[in-house]
Amino acid sequence: MTSPLILAFDTAAAHCAAAVLSGDTILASIEEPMAKGQAERLLTLAQEMLAELGIGMAQLDAIGVGVGPGNFTGIRISVSAARGLALALDIPAVGVNAFDALRLGASGPCFCTVDARRDMVFVQGFNTPAFSAPALVTHTDLPSGVPLIGAFGTPPLHPVAEAIARLTANRFEKATTPPAPLYLRAADAAPARDAPPQIIP
Repeated sequence: MTSPLILAFDTAAAHCAAAVLSGDTILASIEEPMAKGQAERLLTLAQEMLAELGIGMAQLDAIGVGVGPGNFTGIRISVSAARGLALALDIPAVGVNAFDALRLGASGPCFCTVDARRDMVFVQGFNTPAFSAPALVTHTDLPSGVPLIGAFGTPPLHPVAEAIARLTANRFEKATTPPAPLYLRAADAAPARDAPPQIIP
């Protein structure tokens, strides 16, 4: 039996990250800093990685995608891409939140944190009484005395796309629902100031 092939990607932050996993081995991994333009780059990046490995999309067993929290538009881009690919290839797509990806490989109590800007931070606690569910708090509200992984703390053990791929490998066979964004605050986009165009009958 061949090892499952997993393609994972994430655009929840200012990057376009992707990785390919076979069994326990990361075959390829890349993270390109990118404040915008992920929509145009994501699938091209994935196709380039697979082509260099001699792997076709049809050989994939599952898609893993970062569902946030993070950049509102970036999350929508990657989740939509994952759901579209999974539907086209008839394979599962698995959503992995940023907190699980940050914690992969760590043990014991910790807080996993994602920079939410404006002096805010997305946080989830593991094996802690505080923040057992994901929350959005100010940086000063983070408890002390417990290790932080991610923003304002130590780096995670795995790059984000690699962590998503490894978690997807453990979850895809039981996946029953498509990935959905994890939003912990409303979008920053403001309504358009201009009046909408009139439709001429």
